[in-house]
Amino acid sequence: MIGVKSAAHSAETLNKLTFGVFRVESCFRAVDFRVHAIMMITQALTRRERFTKACRCEPTDRPPIWMMRQAGRALPEYREVKKKHSFVEIVQTPELATEVTLQPIRRFGFDAAILFSDILVICEALGQSYSFREAGGIEMAYKVNNAIDVERLNVNGAVERLNYVDQAVRMIRRELDKDTALIGFSGSPWTLANFMMEGGSSREFVQAKRAMYAEPALFESLCRKLTDVIVDYLNMQIAAGVDAVQIFDTLGGTLSGNQVEKGSLKWIREIVSRLDKSVPVIVFSKSTRDWKALAETGGQVLGVDWAESLPAVASQLAKNVGVQGNLDPTVLETSPEVAIRETKRILEGMKDRDGFVFNLGHGVRPSSQVELMQAVVETVQSSTRPPREET
Repeated sequence: MIGVKSAAHSAETLNKLTFGVFRVESCFRAVDFRVHAIMMITQALTRRERFTKACRCEPTDRPPIWMMRQAGRALPEYREVKKKHSFVEIVQTPELATEVTLQPIRRFGFDAAILFSDILVICEALGQSYSFREAGGIEMAYKVNNAIDVERLNVNGAVERLNYVDQAVRMIRRELDKDTALIGFSGSPWTLANFMMEGGSSREFVQAKRAMYAEPALFESLCRKLTDVIVDYLNMQIAAGVDAVQIFDTLGGTLSGNQVEKGSLKWIREIVSRLDKSVPVIVFSKSTRDWKALAETGGQVLGVDWAESLPAVASQLAKNVGVQGNLDPTVLETSPEVAIRETKRILEGMKDRDGFVFNLGHGVRPSSQVELMQAVVETVQSSTRPPREET
């Protein structure tokens, strides 16, 4: 009996040990799986992966960085190109647009390149060309101020007339490091309508607003044409290989609260709804403060200008809506100490938020210092974020 009991005890002990080992192994497997999941997030991402993950509000090792107007203006290599070619010539020549698009990537190593182009190419494709005034600013060939002017805008074949942009995007995608993201863009109907009705750049931009109030049918017919062309134009860029598109509603803040929907947001919402869903859409409506309404446009990422607190804006948005911004461009005209301090301040405020893309609150100014741009980039690139599992 003693032998039987001993054998039974030994068997029970063995079973317990076996079960214990199984339980420990299972525990380790669970821990290993969790560690693996975190490692998958925190391992070195490519610049392209980091940018696209952030746009989808997925965890990243650090925020991706790019800057509006990062190509041109402040870069000495761009100024060398500009000595030989006009701005419009650069925009309309795929080889030149490619070179200028790639310049800030070579110099700074941004996570994303943005197509070097201009929002007004759409106006030109419709038949309203533009030029640059000697005293500064933009001059449209004529003003759109009545139904006849709107009627003469030729929508048919407009996107085909923008084929040079399609060629440029494809060329950039071939020449660009495959691990770097590429962003396409367009102006919003409201912003383009302002330039078209004002006849160029202006201190106040009142003509489109006047038409919206006094001649709503005229305003609507212009925005309808612009919306249809913008949809086709952005879808063309997506088909050519961009990883995201940004809608620049630069003059969105000129609308009063009860008119922003009618004048701008309803058109942006339609554009987003009609775009190819394979890439995220960034909506940047400068000085527009209704974040709920902006989120309802369907943009996966909302751009924020420097006048806002990023954490405060993020707190008003769902976790699946990303935030982009918002260093004051003037900081790039100060000192390395200030640039680094302000960059760290923004990073600290957004350290716990997935879906954050570091950018400026508006475009790089011509007087920006290249050394300070570099300091900002290096500060963001050297930052780290606490590990978080994907949900």
